[in-house]
Amino acid sequence: MPSVIVYGGCGALGSAIISMFKKQAWQVLSIDFNANVEADNNITVLSEQPLVHQGTKVTEDVGALLDGAKADALVCVAGGWQGGNAASKNFLRNADLSLKQSVHTSLIAANIAARHLKPSGLLVLTGAVAAAQGGTPGMIGYGMAKAAVHHMVASLAMDGSGIDSPRVVGVLPVTLDTPANRSAMPNADHSSWTPLADIADLLYKWATNQSSCENGRLYSLVTKDSVTSIE
Repeated sequence: MPSVIVYGGCGALGSAIISMFKKQAWQVLSIDFNANVEADNNITVLSEQPLVHQGTKVTEDVGALLDGAKADALVCVAGGWQGGNAASKNFLRNADLSLKQSVHTSLIAANIAARHLKPSGLLVLTGAVAAAQGGTPGMIGYGMAKAAVHHMVASLAMDGSGIDSPRVVGVLPVTLDTPANRSAMPNADHSSWTPLADIADLLYKWATNQSSCENGRLYSLVTKDSVTSIE
């Protein structure tokens, strides 16, 4: 039975991805602060743990659960949005949180992939369109964190990255159509928000080679009039 590891499996997007792979009879391991009841196995992490401690523990726990087997795909969709320019009251706090949510999780995912992903297995990290387009003055910490993830995709895709026959890609959403976003922005143009099912379907097709993806590429997910295109 093929298997996938979903880092951030309790978030809206992570839950949608787990549901997609479970419907296709994949074995699913979720990593998050809480357990996803739909997953076959769960690893729960403590937010207050430093990167080295947390990453070492998670990677060891993955190895114990796989018991010598290798995963077919690893998808890291952990993250969250924080705003703030340099004068904002919570600028440093929000920047620190962005680094933990996006950079730390991506680093741990890379470490897991190097040890527990099949050769030519799929590794997906999550960036952001805004961070690929230049500066993000109203959300400096968030943009910096996502730019770092973009760099990680490029680095992990190269020879010598530590990943055997890498197939590493980044997905760059604009705005995800989640319940939280709908609640926060009820009057926004929801037809320009990317449905979670669209991303879950794309990742499943990449994982099963029904659709090809280019190693090292950042794929922007742009939705217009409720139609999502991959750029």
